[in-house]
Amino acid sequence: MHALPEDHTGVRIARLRRERHLTQKALSELANIPYSTLTKTEQGVLPATPHVIAACARAMRVDVATVVGQPYESELRADELDVLIRPIREALDVYDLGSDPDIQAREPETLRIEAEKLCAAVRAGEIKSAASNVAGLIEEATTAAHIADTHEGWLTLASFYRTAYDVAAKLGYQDLAQLSLARLDWAAQRGSNAVLGGMYQYLRALTYLREGKYRTGRRLVTLGMGTLEQAEATHERRVVMGQLHLGAAVIAGRAHDGDDAHGHLDAAKRIAAETGESVKVHWLAFGPTNVKVHRVSVLAELDQYGEAVEGATGLTIPKDWPKSRTSHHYAELARAQMWTGKLDDAFSNLLRARRTNPQQAKYHPTVRETYAGLEAAHRRLPESFLSYGSWLGTSYSAR
Repeated sequence: MHALPEDHTGVRIARLRRERHLTQKALSELANIPYSTLTKTEQGVLPATPHVIAACARAMRVDVATVVGQPYESELRADELDVLIRPIREALDVYDLGSDPDIQAREPETLRIEAEKLCAAVRAGEIKSAASNVAGLIEEATTAAHIADTHEGWLTLASFYRTAYDVAAKLGYQDLAQLSLARLDWAAQRGSNAVLGGMYQYLRALTYLREGKYRTGRRLVTLGMGTLEQAEATHERRVVMGQLHLGAAVIAGRAHDGDDAHGHLDAAKRIAAETGESVKVHWLAFGPTNVKVHRVSVLAELDQYGEAVEGATGLTIPKDWPKSRTSHHYAELARAQMWTGKLDDAFSNLLRARRTNPQQAKYHPTVRETYAGLEAAHRRLPESFLSYGSWLGTSYSAR
């Protein structure tokens, strides 16, 4: 039998609850979740679902990151990723200082190509590489944008801000992710790009999804769609509109509003039939495959785990799909399989998530919660399972 992680999410919920002098009964009522679900989650008998985590966080007035333990500082330190965060913060802070006389900025086209390379690196799973380079490129692009004051220059800077958001979000620094988005919006407005403005609202809605603030997330999706209506009816606009519908579907699913979730999925499916696979348009991976992947995710958010597993049957991920999105899908599928009792399949997909994008999987809350759930299943598992726990971090090693 394998031991539970020493500080799994249920333990943190219990600790936060006691700090606020709340009984289990009181917290279950405040969070509007069943009493038995809360008690079993605190004990580690049940893994914490995103819905339960967000509900408890709202009820106790703490960030979701506090409940799940992000950022995972000891692991980030061991991987030498924590030291890369401060330079990004500093680069984001000089946005309004004009050009830096000590920086010799390269040609606009060269910087645009660098911005595309960073977007590709993040989606290829090269998070450390992107984190290492983005701060210096933001500073260079900031100087270039202020000197040239062109639409193209501001949009290139916005792309670098988007990469800063991606890095921060994947490593669990939600405050830095929100700051990056604010800078993205600032640059997008100067670039006068309504499509990018709509995408900004999509990414902003995702930050509220992670915090369990579904009403605000839905409002931001609506605002993003309204912003897109101001843009020309291009392929690019259709792709971003489709992705907004997918984001809205996940938000509705986590809020347990099935009708709204399926309505948005259907709308995205209609748009994807027009756009086809448009993987590289703003690196959103939008298209028929992403609609199918999101349908699996939404069914899991609705606690319809059997349907989620069935929906993934026969789903083929294209070879050119971003590793980041593929890894995320495997993690979500593993969670659904765990809840349906398919423990071997669940662990197999955790391994796929790791092989596909190890840097992302290591810091993904779904991976960690699923691993904790498998440990709680009290079942003989292969030696590789223990190895996986050691890889996640010391708190996930067997005692």
